[in-house]
Amino acid sequence: MPLVSPVLSVQVPLEMGGQRLDQAAAELFPEYSRSRLKQWIESGLLRVEGGTARPKARLLGGETLALTPPETPSGDVPAAEPIAFGLCYEDEALLVVDKPAGLVVHPGAGNPSGTLVNGLLHLRPELSAVPRAGIVHRLDKDTTGLMVVAKTLSAHHALVEQLSERRVRRCYQCVVGGVPLVGGTVDQAIGRDPRERTRMAVRASGKPAVTHYRVCQRFARFAHLEVHLETGRTHQIRVHLASIGHPLVGDPQYGGRNRIPADTNPSLAAVLRAFNRQALHASELDLIHPKTLEPMAFKSPLPQDMRALLAHLQAEAGSGSA
Repeated sequence: MPLVSPVLSVQVPLEMGGQRLDQAAAELFPEYSRSRLKQWIESGLLRVEGGTARPKARLLGGETLALTPPETPSGDVPAAEPIAFGLCYEDEALLVVDKPAGLVVHPGAGNPSGTLVNGLLHLRPELSAVPRAGIVHRLDKDTTGLMVVAKTLSAHHALVEQLSERRVRRCYQCVVGGVPLVGGTVDQAIGRDPRERTRMAVRASGKPAVTHYRVCQRFARFAHLEVHLETGRTHQIRVHLASIGHPLVGDPQYGGRNRIPADTNPSLAAVLRAFNRQALHASELDLIHPKTLEPMAFKSPLPQDMRALLAHLQAEAGSGSA
C-alpha cells in the first residue's frame, strides 16, 4: 500500500461557489499543479465533504476539501545543495528568506538544481517531509525579496489558507518607465498569452487579479512605485504595470525594446542598459503566525542594484538633465 502524507483540509470560500472542483483546488492548494490535482481528484485522494467527485463538478461554496497527497518517493526529492540566500527569521513553524536575483525557486525543466528548494533542503533537511520543501508562494527568478517557508505540515496548511483568503500582505518596490500622475489600482484578469505560452497577459478569460500601486518618487521619465497585491498571479505586477504603460525597468519579457529616450543622459543610459533584470523587490511581508496566531511583519531593504539605479535617477533629476 503506498505511503501517504497527512490530510490537508480547507473550506471552499463562498465566493468560489460555481467554480469547477479542479479550478478551485488549484487556487486553494497552490503548491500543487492543476494537472496533478486533477489526477488526485480522479483517484480519490482529493475528496469533497468526504466523498469523491469529478474534476468538472461545480462547487456551491462552503464545502470542505480534504487532500491526502502521496508521499514523494525518496528518489524524487530534489538534492540538497549549498545555495546562498538571506535568512531573515526562523522558529519551529516557519522561516522567512530574502531571495537574491537570479535564483530560481523550484527545480524544473532547464533548472534541475541550483534552486531555492535545493538550498532549503541543505539548510534544513527536515523540509523534505513538507510539500515543495515548505514553499507556499514564489517569486520570479530575477525578483528579489521576502518569502515565507513552512517548516511543518500544519504550518504549511495554515499559510496556504491565509494566502487563499488574502490575509497575507505583500508589498513590493519597483522602478518603472513613464511617470504616473497618481497611484491607482489595476483590476484586470490575467491568463496565458495565447501567442506565447511562456508569457502572461491581461485576458478577460483569465483569473481575477488586483494590483494597487502608489508613487514614491517621480523622475523625468521614470518612477519609483510601491505595489500591494490582493492576488498572486504569475507575473502579476509585471503584466499589470506594463498593461497601463509603465513596464518595469529591465524587464526582459514585458518591458519592450529600448525604452530609453534618445536624449537621456549618457551615464544614466548606460546604467539602464546594464540593468539586466526586472527592477522589482518584495520589500514587506505581513502574516499571522500559524502556531501562535500573533501578527508578524518583516521588511527587506532594497538590494544594491536597485539602490544604485535610484541614485542615478535622483542625480539626473538633481542636475536638471532631460
